Amino acid sequence: MNYILFDDQSRNHLLPLTFLRPVAEIRMGILTIREKWEKHLNTKTSTLTETYLSEKFPIVKESENVLINGTVCPNPQLVKEIKGLKPNQTLVSNDTIIALCIKEEDLDENSDIDLAGIDEIETTSDIFKINETWEIFHENERAIKEDFLLITKGRKSAILSETNRIVAGENIFVEEGAKVEFATINASTGPVYIGKDAEIMEGALIRGPFALCEHAVVKMGAKIYGATTIGPWSKVGGEVNNTVIFGYSNKAHDGFLGNSVIAEWCNLGADTNNSNLKNSYDNVKLWSYTQQTFIDTGLQFCGLIMGDHSKSGINT
Repeated sequence: MNYILFDDQSRNHLLPLTFLRPVAEIRMGILTIREKWEKHLNTKTSTLTETYLSEKFPIVKESENVLINGTVCPNPQLVKEIKGLKPNQTLVSNDTIIALCIKEEDLDENSDIDLAGIDEIETTSDIFKINETWEIFHENERAIKEDFLLITKGRKSAILSETNRIVAGENIFVEEGAKVEFATINASTGPVYIGKDAEIMEGALIRGPFALCEHAVVKMGAKIYGATTIGPWSKVGGEVNNTVIFGYSNKAHDGFLGNSVIAEWCNLGADTNNSNLKNSYDNVKLWSYTQQTFIDTGLQFCGLIMGDHSKSGINT
């Protein structure tokens, strides 16, 4: 079967993170949403997204196709339900389309999905769906735990050097090529994943849940609190708490970053700090691209949402 991940109406709620990517390219936990689906389905997927993104993320169509909502994270029960779909059947959760089986001649990539004449089936699965930017860091603990089980099941971790101070080592998985020396890692609070060729330098303090993706670096003396994800080829130093960095971005120096999401190709200059708590202790409001005003996140702790290619100077 051919699987296509599509952007639903939540795409605009996820701006600025979705200006340069389909929703399924968002990283949360260890993997992007696309990577999660491809591991569960054991096959490649393509994307139905905005026209201006289609050259970089082209759609692949076959005679029969299953469209899957790109804001939804997979689980075994949901995958089973989706694989059971027949042409002209759709899987829904209340009023939300989760997946749709459709023939090529009925697939119009330039219009909204039409459910006319489609047999709707209500899912019995627990739906894990991302609708707002702040949910990426707020739900990151769940995502790390689910991805950790998915990636490490049946596999054996590389061995950490005896120079490290480890708590709950059974919850730590180290890929081949990773370098970790003289670090303190506490995985009693959640799993810790250290990716291929990643590095944790001397004196770093890490509490799970934590994901360090391939070729990423934690600098000397860094203090990392969960649930935090450092995407591939990123460098992080200073103090970081409950933050998701998609990849190819750097916060290499001292400064605080908390309850935040940083997209790709960003750089935070030395001593950059963000606030994640109002002096009044009220809920934090963020700018909504759909409503063109500030909206209540419902969160007391909420920091920075930074789109791709953004930069901050030193002492920001």
